[in-house]
Amino acid sequence: MTCPIPIAESNVEQMRAWDGDEGRYWAEHAARFDAAIARHHRHLMEAAAIASTARVLDIGCGAGQTTRDAARRAGSGSALGVDLSSRMIAVARRCAEREGVVNAAFEQADAQVHPFPPRFFDLALSRTGAMFFGDPVAAFTNIARGVRPGGRLVLLAWQPAPRNEWIIALSTALAAGRDLPPPAPDAPGPFSLSEPERVHDLLTGTGFGEPRFTGVTEPMRFGSDVEDAFGFILGLLGWMLQGLDDGGRARALDALRTSLAAHHTEQGVQYDSAAWLIAADRT
Repeated sequence: MTCPIPIAESNVEQMRAWDGDEGRYWAEHAARFDAAIARHHRHLMEAAAIASTARVLDIGCGAGQTTRDAARRAGSGSALGVDLSSRMIAVARRCAEREGVVNAAFEQADAQVHPFPPRFFDLALSRTGAMFFGDPVAAFTNIARGVRPGGRLVLLAWQPAPRNEWIIALSTALAAGRDLPPPAPDAPGPFSLSEPERVHDLLTGTGFGEPRFTGVTEPMRFGSDVEDAFGFILGLLGWMLQGLDDGGRARALDALRTSLAAHHTEQGVQYDSAAWLIAADRT
């Protein structure tokens, strides 16, 4: 593919997804994704403890909620959000303009190779966006170059899949009895930073000190009711229906509705989730 920005060869597939259909869906439903992870978002912002003068880098910023919130806290500083998705960057810019967040900037960039100003940022953070690098060693080495010595890295990343009811329940429903292999733990994806030992070796080998892990468990909200959540989940995970015949597809959709109904609460359709808050200092 022809890339509009400099990109690492190992991230070409991620670029194809996030600057393609997957990024389009996230951009079109940005508010829904922000609502789904809202409880974890509060934990991340508390852990970030952003100073009023901080210069913040938001990695994999998506539609920019984390960047905008960081910029608000850094009222005398700034926040830069970077993401592979041109559509989500466009949404982020519109939201910042609409909300009057003038010290937030956004750039379509591959954080694995982007030439960040050296030793410039006080804080690099990411809300479930740092888990998709094709070469995480190269990515965190590059990010570390942009963070000043004594600066910090704060990540929100999922704990292993078995601790996340949302992915287990939804993927089991859509599998329709098939034995779908889980993604490799070291492959780009939502659980690539789920194992503390691997994250420890990754960060201490790329310019950061000993990482500190705090486990947080919160519900993920996928919709106001079953039908609302059903449409949203199909847009997100409908690719899992590929390869099913008509009967298998019908069973999968019935199983999904059954699962959503079992998780319908007064607060909407919710599933349990578990994440890590990972903090490390730049050495």
